[in-house]
Amino acid sequence: MFTNIALRSVLRSSGCIFRESSAVCSALSAASLACLATPVSGPNVKCGSFTLQPPVRNYARAVKKNVTASPSHVSDLTPTMLKLDYAAVPLAQTTDDVVKRLISIELASHKEKLELKKELLISKVQRNENDRNSEEVRVAMLTARIRNFQDHLQIHPKDKANKRRMLMAIDKRKKILKKLRLVRYDTFEKVCEELGITYTFPPEYYRRATRRWIAKKAFCLKVFKEVQKQKAEEKMKMKQNQVTADSSIAKSQ
Repeated sequence: MFTNIALRSVLRSSGCIFRESSAVCSALSAASLACLATPVSGPNVKCGSFTLQPPVRNYARAVKKNVTASPSHVSDLTPTMLKLDYAAVPLAQTTDDVVKRLISIELASHKEKLELKKELLISKVQRNENDRNSEEVRVAMLTARIRNFQDHLQIHPKDKANKRRMLMAIDKRKKILKKLRLVRYDTFEKVCEELGITYTFPPEYYRRATRRWIAKKAFCLKVFKEVQKQKAEEKMKMKQNQVTADSSIAKSQ
């Protein structure tokens, strides 16, 4: 009898505990929903005993820099200039305005403008009208190509392939200018002035003198001297053998 009474009291107390815990859970869930429903209006929002931090967005986004691109090298061409295919046609000057606009560079592509710009640079430095293979003409063609690469890399700076082609063209032009400077200095000055090229001299060779490099250089000089000494001794022996051979032949005769 006493055991039944004890069991009933335990069950009643446990039921009260479960009811209280469920009520607390429901209250917490309602409070959390209310906090989520409230808009975040300040730096820190308190929700009961909790503090909600405001969401931080775009904290790792790179700042965009306003890069002002320089004008293109073909921007100095006037829109009324005729295309390269129609420049030598005499009737192109007497046509109406609509046809002139169609055959001018106003509606031309970038490739056609580049060809016209290249011909204008060639006409400044070529020796005669039929000159297409001299050093001056090659420098002008490479200059037009290099400036086209520079305009392209201003818009697309991550284009590694065209950057490599531009550096190769610069090295090729520098070699031609170096040769032209040694052979015909007056022509070299004229080409640089007409095309707007600034020739920079290559830097002098400089190497940092470390202890390892000094020891290696001393060892190489020592080996070189020993080799030269051995070669001189071998030459002396060959001369002595030749002298003895000649003397023996003379005695035998």
